[in-house]
Amino acid sequence: MQKKRTLLFFFCACSLYFVTHFLNRNNMGNQTHFTPLSTLPIPLYLGQCVAYKQEVLICGGVCKGDCYSYHTLKNEYKHVCSYPSDTKLFGHCVVRLANDNKDTDKDEVVLLSFGGERKHTLMMKYVSVWDETIEKSEHCNKWLPFTDMHNQVLCIGRSKDDYRGVRAVLGGSENHLLFITYFPNNIDVFDVTTFQYVKHDILPTDGNYWIWYHCFVSKSTNAKKDLKKRGTEMVLFCENRGLSIEYDEDNNTFRFRKLPVCDSISPLNKCAYVRIHDVILFFGGDSHRNGTSKAVHKYSIKDSKWITFPHSLPTPLYGCVAVLSEDDACVHILGGKNRQMEEVSTHTKANVHYWLSEKEMQRWRLLHAHNKNEKEEEEEEE
Repeated sequence: MQKKRTLLFFFCACSLYFVTHFLNRNNMGNQTHFTPLSTLPIPLYLGQCVAYKQEVLICGGVCKGDCYSYHTLKNEYKHVCSYPSDTKLFGHCVVRLANDNKDTDKDEVVLLSFGGERKHTLMMKYVSVWDETIEKSEHCNKWLPFTDMHNQVLCIGRSKDDYRGVRAVLGGSENHLLFITYFPNNIDVFDVTTFQYVKHDILPTDGNYWIWYHCFVSKSTNAKKDLKKRGTEMVLFCENRGLSIEYDEDNNTFRFRKLPVCDSISPLNKCAYVRIHDVILFFGGDSHRNGTSKAVHKYSIKDSKWITFPHSLPTPLYGCVAVLSEDDACVHILGGKNRQMEEVSTHTKANVHYWLSEKEMQRWRLLHAHNKNEKEEEEEEE
């Protein structure tokens, strides 16, 4: 009898272990590394965001002209301003310009908003709405016309250009060149100091394939040695197209090289994306064939390899926006549309270490420390 009880106990213990082990393995794919944050003030689709100190600046979305600042420590939002009433947003782009001008206040950041279905070009000098000790002029925290040195109003983009889903990055030896990629396969270089176009070229996207609402990032690390280079390196992905783009500033020429694209991301468009040092993360996306995705992909710029993570977004999304916090610690995912094509007002974040390998984390820490030291040296010089 005692032997039977012992065998029965052993059998029950083994059964419990295997059931628990199986359930844990089965639930691994359902785990999420994302932390929910305060809901956005408005639903946001195809929004544009910029990181600034302890803030995420939300600069409108499709048919949404209100702009907000999200404070990463307070987990709260404040209204900053609204786009002019005659500016209709649909697929616009917002970039942060370099504050290399000695006349620029160190407490402000300059934003450039342009493009979209009905093209506009506006500029904002943003001063934190959270810091009441900073004196704010009447010209800050509002979208104003983009003007040249003669106070002439400028519009980036020709009348024939389709700027829906346009993407742009800043580069050049003095961080003065705006690289603009747009439908169907165009790339322009615009000098933001002389207000002149300096180059136009055609991207090798193979025949009938086009680009819009795509991934476009600079490979610059923001370190001084990178900024002083006379060349700018960029990476572009759109569905099944991948390109490495190199611009030679001295000769005003481009060089293009095709990059591999993994099968699981090749049908997806309108993915959120963010570059962290030498990797690019992609979140969600939509395809006509498979619908809306909640997958998270990673592309290693250094190794030119792809990874699809088992841990995905909490819900399927497309047209959301991803932004890396200025301290490089967290990725924020804001807005988008769900499978029912409804605009959402969700806001989540995830720590970057969830997505980086041990070697990538080591390189990230070294670069982060180097950039921090350079910034402190610049502040001491001022």
